[in-house]
Amino acid sequence: MYSCLHTHSTFCDGHDTIEELCRRAYEKGLVSIGFSSHAPVYRKTEFRTDWHIQEDRLEAYLDTVRTVRRQWEGKIRVFLGLEIDYIPGLMGPGDQDYQDLGLDYRIGSVHYVIPPHGSPFAVDDRAEVFEKGIREGFAHDPEALVEAYWDSVEQMIRAGGFDILGHVDLIKKNNAPYPGKRWFSLESPGYQRRMAGIAATIGASSLVVEVNTGGLTRYKIPDTYPSCALLRLLQVKQVPVIITADAHRAEDLDGHYDEARKTLLQAGYTHAVLFEGTTQGVPQWREEPLGE
Repeated sequence: MYSCLHTHSTFCDGHDTIEELCRRAYEKGLVSIGFSSHAPVYRKTEFRTDWHIQEDRLEAYLDTVRTVRRQWEGKIRVFLGLEIDYIPGLMGPGDQDYQDLGLDYRIGSVHYVIPPHGSPFAVDDRAEVFEKGIREGFAHDPEALVEAYWDSVEQMIRAGGFDILGHVDLIKKNNAPYPGKRWFSLESPGYQRRMAGIAATIGASSLVVEVNTGGLTRYKIPDTYPSCALLRLLQVKQVPVIITADAHRAEDLDGHYDEARKTLLQAGYTHAVLFEGTTQGVPQWREEPLGE
């Protein structure tokens, strides 16, 4: 039984409306769909982007999801969420204004790093932006960028205020921009040390980790976020996981789910979880077997 809680619509950087996404999710046989538009950032950061909800459209987004939930009642469960950036010193999922929105769930994600020099940038931006950030912001030191990214993920987890940890190793998206070239090694002792540290921090939390297939769907990486190697560490810590598509198009709502299932089995998982809603502010999860 599959769902998709990481879904982007035309309210942010998605290509389809909330109504269209519900219809396609129903046709695909998903048991539920959750909307997780990128939370607004300008008021808190003064970052101008075209991929977050604009401040003046947030209420319309919340109202639209609630309306569609009533329209699809009895056919498919519809949940209201946000994907909220953690940007050190500026904003995070635990900010009180996000807690007051009446959301069913919150996805906490790190996209941005703040370099010692130059301007903040998103690690999943275009490859040339990533390269410029390493060159100008981190003085040609990709390892320093990696450390800054994992530091932010650690800080976000410790700060809390969210339910699902989004694409935890997003830093790898632009790691191999050209054939035969990598900015940093995923097998290096330093990277392995940070993965082990993240797994321990997550294991001490109550978070659910998403197994995100968006990189596969958009041909950016050859595996899921997180990698099988990191999932093995999380499985030892008995961290619950949920399969999500990070869908920006209705057709991708269950994209590469079978690959995600096989990756989880390879990592030692036997079950994933489904979101059942929130009771008195506490998320409710149901285990589902992954099969063989």
